[in-house]
Amino acid sequence: MRTTNFAGYLLLVFSVVFITSCGKFNKLQKTGTDTEKYDAAISYYKKGEFYKAGILFEEIIPLLKGSSESEMAQFYNAYCQFQQGQYSTSQMYFKKFYDTYARSDFAQEAFYMHAFSLYKDSSPFNLDQTSTFTAISAMQDFINTYPESPFREECTKYILELRAKLEKKSYEKAKLYFKISDYNPMSLKSAVISIDNFRKDFPDSQYNEELAFLKVGAQYDLAVNSFDVKQKERFKDVVKFYQELVDKYPTGEYLRDAEKMYSASQKQLEVFAKAENERLKSQEANPDSATKPTKVTAPSASETKVP
Repeated sequence: MRTTNFAGYLLLVFSVVFITSCGKFNKLQKTGTDTEKYDAAISYYKKGEFYKAGILFEEIIPLLKGSSESEMAQFYNAYCQFQQGQYSTSQMYFKKFYDTYARSDFAQEAFYMHAFSLYKDSSPFNLDQTSTFTAISAMQDFINTYPESPFREECTKYILELRAKLEKKSYEKAKLYFKISDYNPMSLKSAVISIDNFRKDFPDSQYNEELAFLKVGAQYDLAVNSFDVKQKERFKDVVKFYQELVDKYPTGEYLRDAEKMYSASQKQLEVFAKAENERLKSQEANPDSATKPTKVTAPSASETKVP
């Protein structure tokens, strides 16, 4: 019973403090002077009450324009948004601060926080990566602008993390074309192209061996499901892609499975070669009359037609 009463007492105390605090804040908003609001916003910020601090800063910043307090109000307000996880807003506020106060002692930090906010706002790898490209660009701009900055090392680390996200996105995209192909020639060709693009963009990726194997598989499926007139060249590409896989990864884990497709492709090419030899022998033994030279005679004037 005593425990219950004590818990109820604490709840009552907290409720009174909360109501009093809210009442004080609301009164400050309605009747406080610009100076009082500015001082209170700084106080709230230092106590970690970023929501209240941000509200007050938003109110007074337009009124402080041209004053000595304006610079710090904008700087703190950008941090208020950042601390609340409003990264899209904070990156914009930090960038605006940097553009407005380029000579400020806080300009470099604001530029870095603009880039860092974009990093925090970058989308997961399975979503559109426009924000990731923007964050990488901002980080690189910061490094180029402040090459000796103490934030340089952090920016380099974040760029590598963001590039890893792009790498994962591109890897999953290449695999997806292969997974959903269902032996569709267009999807299989897209898989081969995506894998080639991935290797160009990420030549040192850990995924390149697997994708090199999938490239052999995609090309093999494409060859098997192609019209007869296209099969020969496409089986040749299977052999070429297999040889590239062996040259790059001579002890790779995918060689055994890739070799099966290579052997099947070689057999098909032997069939094509045998059929071609038989066709040539048949042609030599029984020349087609259509291939013999024929006598050409000019038509008479009455037979001549105007196109």
